[in-house]
Amino acid sequence: MELERIAQFLKEVDPYYLATVEGDQPRVRPFGTAHLFEGRLYVLTGKRKKIYGQLLENPKVELCACKENEWLRVSGELVEDDRRQARQSLLEAYPSLQALYDADDGNTAVFYFRNATAVFNVFQQEPEVFHF
Repeated sequence: MELERIAQFLKEVDPYYLATVEGDQPRVRPFGTAHLFEGRLYVLTGKRKKIYGQLLENPKVELCACKENEWLRVSGELVEDDRRQARQSLLEAYPSLQALYDADDGNTAVFYFRNATAVFNVFQQEPEVFHF
Protein backbone atom coordinates (compact mmCIF):
# COMPACT_ATOMS: atom_id res chain seq x y z
CA MET A 1 0.00 0.00 0.00
CA GLU A 2 2.80 2.41 0.83
CA LEU A 3 4.50 1.90 -2.54
CA GLU A 4 1.27 2.71 -4.37
CA ARG A 5 0.92 5.90 -2.32
CA ILE A 6 4.53 6.89 -3.06
CA ALA A 7 4.18 6.24 -6.81
CA GLN A 8 0.87 8.12 -6.97
CA PHE A 9 2.33 11.12 -5.15
CA LEU A 10 5.28 11.24 -7.57
CA LYS A 11 2.94 11.04 -10.57
CA GLU A 12 0.78 13.86 -9.22
CA VAL A 13 3.66 16.29 -8.69
CA ASP A 14 5.46 15.65 -11.98
CA PRO A 15 8.24 16.61 -11.96
CA TYR A 16 9.97 15.57 -8.79
CA TYR A 17 13.69 16.14 -8.26
CA LEU A 18 16.27 13.37 -8.09
CA ALA A 19 19.75 13.89 -6.63
CA THR A 20 22.81 11.81 -7.46
CA VAL A 21 26.50 12.30 -6.75
CA GLU A 22 29.25 12.96 -9.28
CA GLY A 23 32.58 12.73 -7.49
CA ASP A 24 32.05 15.04 -4.52
CA GLN A 25 29.40 17.18 -6.24
CA PRO A 26 25.66 16.62 -5.80
CA ARG A 27 23.64 16.68 -9.03
CA VAL A 28 19.89 17.37 -9.03
CA ARG A 29 17.55 17.14 -11.99
CA PRO A 30 13.81 16.96 -12.65
CA PHE A 31 12.39 13.50 -13.19
CA GLY A 32 8.97 12.35 -14.27
CA THR A 33 8.78 8.57 -14.12
CA ALA A 34 7.51 6.58 -11.16
CA HIS A 35 6.28 3.10 -11.98
CA LEU A 36 5.40 0.03 -9.96
CA PHE A 37 6.53 -3.24 -11.50
CA GLU A 38 6.75 -6.58 -9.70
CA GLY A 39 6.37 -4.88 -6.32
CA ARG A 40 9.19 -2.38 -6.84
CA LEU A 41 9.32 1.35 -7.57
CA TYR A 42 11.05 2.05 -10.90
CA VAL A 43 12.40 5.09 -12.75
CA LEU A 44 13.66 5.41 -16.33
CA THR A 45 16.61 7.23 -17.87
CA GLY A 46 18.91 6.96 -20.87
CA LYS A 47 22.29 5.25 -20.89
CA ARG A 48 23.76 8.21 -22.82
CA LYS A 49 22.90 10.63 -20.00
CA LYS A 50 25.38 11.57 -17.29
CA ILE A 51 23.02 10.29 -14.61
CA TYR A 52 23.48 6.75 -15.90
CA GLY A 53 27.21 6.81 -15.22
CA GLN A 54 26.64 8.51 -11.89
CA LEU A 55 24.27 5.74 -10.81
CA LEU A 56 26.74 3.04 -11.83
CA GLU A 57 29.49 4.77 -9.81
CA ASN A 58 27.33 5.48 -6.77
CA PRO A 59 23.77 4.11 -6.68
CA LYS A 60 22.75 6.19 -3.64
CA VAL A 61 20.10 8.76 -4.48
CA GLU A 62 17.50 10.96 -2.89
CA LEU A 63 14.40 12.43 -4.43
CA CYS A 64 12.12 15.19 -3.26
CA ALA A 65 8.58 16.03 -4.35
CA CYS A 66 6.24 18.73 -3.06
CA LYS A 67 2.57 19.56 -3.45
CA GLU A 68 0.64 22.10 -1.44
CA ASN A 69 1.76 21.67 2.17
CA GLU A 70 3.00 18.08 1.82
CA TRP A 71 6.35 16.82 0.64
CA LEU A 72 7.97 13.45 0.10
CA ARG A 73 11.60 12.47 0.31
CA VAL A 74 12.82 9.05 -0.77
CA SER A 75 16.40 7.97 -0.17
CA GLY A 76 17.97 4.68 -1.13
CA GLU A 77 19.87 2.93 -3.87
CA LEU A 78 18.85 2.57 -7.50
CA VAL A 79 19.58 -0.82 -9.03
CA GLU A 80 19.52 -1.30 -12.79
CA ASP A 81 17.10 -3.92 -14.11
CA ASP A 82 18.29 -4.89 -17.59
CA ARG A 83 15.29 -7.07 -18.41
CA ARG A 84 13.32 -6.12 -21.49
CA GLN A 85 9.99 -6.72 -19.72
CA ALA A 86 10.89 -4.13 -17.05
CA ARG A 87 11.77 -1.53 -19.71
CA GLN A 88 8.64 -2.35 -21.71
CA SER A 89 6.37 -2.12 -18.68
CA LEU A 90 7.62 1.36 -17.84
CA LEU A 91 7.33 2.55 -21.44
CA GLU A 92 3.75 1.25 -21.64
CA ALA A 93 2.93 3.25 -18.50
CA TYR A 94 4.43 6.41 -20.07
CA PRO A 95 3.38 6.43 -23.76
CA SER A 96 4.80 9.93 -24.27
CA LEU A 97 8.30 8.52 -23.71
CA GLN A 98 7.92 6.06 -26.58
CA ALA A 99 8.95 8.80 -29.01
CA LEU A 100 12.29 9.05 -27.18
CA TYR A 101 12.90 5.52 -25.90
CA ASP A 102 12.34 1.93 -26.98
CA ALA A 103 12.76 -1.23 -24.91
CA ASP A 104 15.25 -2.54 -27.48
CA ASP A 105 17.15 0.63 -28.40
CA GLY A 106 20.23 -0.08 -26.26
CA ASN A 107 19.79 3.29 -24.56
CA THR A 108 16.74 2.82 -22.32
CA ALA A 109 17.64 2.02 -18.72
CA VAL A 110 15.30 1.33 -15.82
CA PHE A 111 16.24 1.26 -12.17
CA TYR A 112 14.36 0.20 -9.06
CA PHE A 113 14.75 1.40 -5.48
CA ARG A 114 16.44 -0.87 -2.94
CA ASN A 115 17.09 -0.28 0.76
CA ALA A 116 14.88 2.79 0.53
CA THR A 117 13.18 5.03 3.05
CA ALA A 118 10.26 7.28 2.14
CA VAL A 119 9.24 10.12 4.43
CA PHE A 120 5.96 11.99 3.97
CA ASN A 121 5.92 15.37 5.71
CA VAL A 122 3.12 17.83 6.40
CA PHE A 123 3.74 21.04 8.31
CA GLN A 124 3.13 20.69 12.04
CA GLN A 125 2.56 16.93 11.87
CA GLU A 126 4.74 13.96 12.65
CA PRO A 127 6.37 12.53 9.52
CA GLU A 128 5.22 9.17 8.15
CA VAL A 129 8.15 6.87 7.44
CA PHE A 130 8.11 3.78 5.22
CA HIS A 131 10.96 1.40 4.41
CA PHE A 132 11.00 -0.66 1.24
